[in-house]
Amino acid sequence: MPVELQIIRAAEFVRLGTQGKLDLATSREVLVQLARACRKRAIDRALLDLREVHPGPIPMLTPTELASLVSTFHEAGFTYDQRLAVLYLTDPHHGARLFAFISTLKGWNVKAFGDFEDAIMWLSSEQQDRPKVQGGTQIVEIQSTKRLPGPGSKDRTWRRRQ
Repeated sequence: MPVELQIIRAAEFVRLGTQGKLDLATSREVLVQLARACRKRAIDRALLDLREVHPGPIPMLTPTELASLVSTFHEAGFTYDQRLAVLYLTDPHHGARLFAFISTLKGWNVKAFGDFEDAIMWLSSEQQDRPKVQGGTQIVEIQSTKRLPGPGSKDRTWRRRQ
């Protein structure tokens, strides 16, 4: 089955201020415009390509700013059925993965990838990976290689109220 995909490169929306730091408000507005263009063309799968972003010694965005970017796609009219893959080359501060995690907690269908082919395969698959919601509680499965202390600690499921 053919899949129409929009690739949004970092250079298309990342805007720097006079000090060379990220201008969040302007970057966010450009990202809204790009997301709206996808919606107008009925494209429901996008790849946010951050491979050309070279992170410095400190994170470019705080968790609060990342959460603000997450809301950008909702404001642009994206629905829970759309998919967004975030592709990174390096993620030393876990910003791309945190963006995807915050998005998942809000019910969006977002995943972060360090490999282009994996991102494309996920975007083109028919399987829906949306978080399951039961009785107003969203199930978020946490997988860890570390064993948590206490009885039944192998399989923990965390629930978040919506």
